[in-house]
This record gives sequence, C-alpha cells and structure tokens, in this order.
Amino acid sequence: MKFTAAQIAGILDGEVVGNPDAEVFKLSKIEEGTAGSLTFLANPKYVNYIYTTEATITIVNANFEPESEIKTTLIKVEDAYKSFSKLLEYYNQVKLMKSGIEQPSVISDNVTYGENLYLGSFCYLGKNVTIGANVKIYPNTFVGDNVTIGDNTIIFAGVKIYSESVIGAHCTLHSGAIIGSDGFGFAPQEDGSYSKVPQIGNVILEDYVDIGACTTIDRATLGSTIIRKGVKLDNHIQIAHNVEIGENTVIAAQTGVAGSTKIGSNCMIGGQVGFAGHLTIGNNVRIQAQSGIGKNIADGETIQGSPAFNYGDFSKSYVHFRNLPKIVADVEDLKKKLNTN
Repeated sequence: MKFTAAQIAGILDGEVVGNPDAEVFKLSKIEEGTAGSLTFLANPKYVNYIYTTEATITIVNANFEPESEIKTTLIKVEDAYKSFSKLLEYYNQVKLMKSGIEQPSVISDNVTYGENLYLGSFCYLGKNVTIGANVKIYPNTFVGDNVTIGDNTIIFAGVKIYSESVIGAHCTLHSGAIIGSDGFGFAPQEDGSYSKVPQIGNVILEDYVDIGACTTIDRATLGSTIIRKGVKLDNHIQIAHNVEIGENTVIAAQTGVAGSTKIGSNCMIGGQVGFAGHLTIGNNVRIQAQSGIGKNIADGETIQGSPAFNYGDFSKSYVHFRNLPKIVADVEDLKKKLNTN
C-alpha cells in the first residue's frame, strides 16, 4: 500500500512542507529511515537525525523549524507522537481489511454470520455457530459447536474456541489462544488413580477483551469462566475453571490463576504471578511481578513477594535482607565483645 504526503496530511489534519506527491509504502525509525519510508520526530534527543534520515516523509510537531537543509518531506501536526500512533492504527485497520470465505474451509449446519466476514483457509466452524458483522477469522482456526462471536472481533491464525463459548464484540484473540478447554478437575480414587470430573460449563469473554498468544482460558465445571469487559491478557497466561476477572484488569505474561478465584476491576498484575484457588482479589489492586498470592486481597492494595505482602513493607524488608551478612557479622562482633568483657 502506498500513501502520498498529501493523503497522510489529510488523515492527520496536518500541513505538508515539501513535496505533497512524495510516496511512502513502509514505516521506519527516524535513525533507520530509507527511501519510501515514513517516520516521525517527537523526542528532542533525536532531532539530529532529521538532517541525515533517508526517510521520504517525516511527521513533526507544528513548531519545528529545521536549522539546516533537510531532504525529507515534513508533515506538521499538533502532536507528532499522537499523530503517528493514529496513523499506525489506521494502517493496521487497512492491513486487516479482509473479507470473503477462503477455501478449503468447513462451515457446518445452521451457521449464521453478518456482513464482511473474513474466514481464512482451513478454518472449521461447528454447528449452530453465530458470528456478527465485520468479524475476521484467520486461517487454521477451530470454532466449536454453539459458539457466539460478536461484531468487529478479530481471531488470528491457529486459535481454538471450544463449544458453547461466548466471545463479545471488538475482541482480539491472538494466535495459539485456547478458549474453553477443560478445567483441571480430577477426583482421587481409593486405588491412587484419578477420575475426571466432567467440565460442562463454558467461557464468556465480554466486549473489548484482548487475549494474548498461547493464553488458555478453561471452561467452568458448572456455570461460566468470565472475563469482563475491557480485560487485557498478555501471552502465555493460564486462567483456570470458574475464574472471574473484573473490568479493565490487565495481566502480564506467564501468570497463572487457579480455579474459582475472583479478581476485581482495574487491577494491574505483573508477570509470573501465581494465584491459589478460591481467593477474592479486590478492585484497583496492584501486584508486582513474580508474587505468590495465597490469601484474599482488599481493594486498593499494592503487594509483592512470595508469599506476597504489602509492597512498602516488602521494600523495607528487602533492604534488611540485602544487609543480612553485614548484620550477622555485626552481631558476631558484638557477641565477642560481650564475651571479652
């Protein structure tokens, strides 16, 4: 896809300084700009690169005035960083603007879908699947029986959505995500073996949920595993059966949440955090990376450690821990002096 400086200025409500017909077809950092690329200058630390960049077009703040000759065509905007971000979003939308049903693919009985569906090759849609408008389902995706997918949702290649799952509108599921696999339910037997407990519930993703690559969300034993509106889950996260995550909570990679734990709204959870089962985590909670959560947490707490406790107390304790060899040496010296006296 090619865009001229005039077209980009029109999208960004900017002013062209230079050649309005200059064309670009790729993006670059300003220090790595090459012919045909579009870049931006927002950080003053990079201003020297504006005079050496080979980028064809550069987005700059409206108050920028070059102090020597430049080769790149400028587009002046109110805020270069925000404008470049807006352009990235626009570019991404154009790039993902696909429609139609590719072959081979399997569409089972009683499947319904809205306008502008994109269904990539080697996809499977089970019986009674309902899909909204403007949905993009990329190749090698499995969608089980009785699944519902809302409008404007994007499902990237290789996603597996088990039967009965409900996916809201404006969701994004990245490659390798698995929605609705069985919860980890096994009952111990007298002979030491384990008998599987049937997992007959489902998973519900509300609107505007993002699921990272290779993240797994298990179906409930009974009822639903629920991911509320606006939740953002990073890659390689495990969400167990009957978990509920509140609105606009964000969780970083490699976190594991055991069964039936309830996490509140607007929480921020770092990477590699482990949650025990059947806990209640309040709203607006902050949990530092690699913490181990074994008890309930009240609203507004910030915690760290394994087992985790108050973040401020943890920081103070860690200072003492680092000084532990010196403290031990001081104690030994004190004991010697006392024994001498």
